[in-house]
Amino acid sequence: MTRTIDQPTLTAPDHESHPLGAWLVFASAVVWSLGGILARLAEIENPWTTIFWRAGTATLFLLAFMLLRDGWTGTAALFARMGAAGVAVGLCFAIASTAFVVALQFTTVANVLLMQAGVPLIAALISRVLFGEPLRLVTGLAIAAVIAGVAVMVSDSLTGRVSALGDGLSLLIALSFATATVITRRKAGIRMTPAVCTGSAIGCAVALAMSLATAGSVAVAGWQLPILAVFGVTLGLGMALFTQGARLIPSAFAALLGTAETILGPLWVWLALDETPTPRTIIGGAIVLTAIVGYLIWQIANQRKIRRTAPPAL
Repeated sequence: MTRTIDQPTLTAPDHESHPLGAWLVFASAVVWSLGGILARLAEIENPWTTIFWRAGTATLFLLAFMLLRDGWTGTAALFARMGAAGVAVGLCFAIASTAFVVALQFTTVANVLLMQAGVPLIAALISRVLFGEPLRLVTGLAIAAVIAGVAVMVSDSLTGRVSALGDGLSLLIALSFATATVITRRKAGIRMTPAVCTGSAIGCAVALAMSLATAGSVAVAGWQLPILAVFGVTLGLGMALFTQGARLIPSAFAALLGTAETILGPLWVWLALDETPTPRTIIGGAIVLTAIVGYLIWQIANQRKIRRTAPPAL
């Protein structure tokens, strides 16, 4: 007998958090932070080919995960019940994951990821304006510190090395991700794994058409396949972790934790490849990291205010 995940689950109210949600979202940021270095290691000239293999692998990974956990009947039920909210989240992830790979063709890993540091502010504003979700003073201060750190990090772009297309795509990623964060939180009772699986499938289909139109093929070298497979698995795993965790914590908190990707992504590229960060990038990164760690410490210190509910089924 397969275990169903469609039973009602307990979720924290807008002003409270579940510790498990924070850990899941943070884990998704760590997994996603490997994307930049994997894209560089794959060394594929046509970004649409990279997107095809990445999104296709992520789709298969997520589908296999759901089939293993819920069986054919349960998986079909999940897709049937995700509704308009699930479709919206899927489209957001399709846009974000596609824009990420294309943006890397025009700018550095650091620039792409640093633009995403604005996600907490965007998500907080959307939640506040549209749904009245409260924004705590400490959360606001942490977001402000993150924005300040990012301003220091990207100040080098003012020297003329900025790419309008690359930065525009990076902003599109941030907007899409913030929207997905808010929807996932507001529709906490809906399982979003089928939604992100759908988003990956959409991205794969679009990339196939674009790759055939621009390059005439999606063929890659044998040595590139393992890298692309890992690239896709990290995308799918990160999506699964994020959508499970984001429904348990406030939108601003989820987006704030996600900025860990901003620090870790350029770090991996710095350690393994030749994209050396500038002093301003290091200083700004330290500010962002301090803000995130400080906020997490504050959250831990206020554990007595967090609901003591059993961890919901994943």
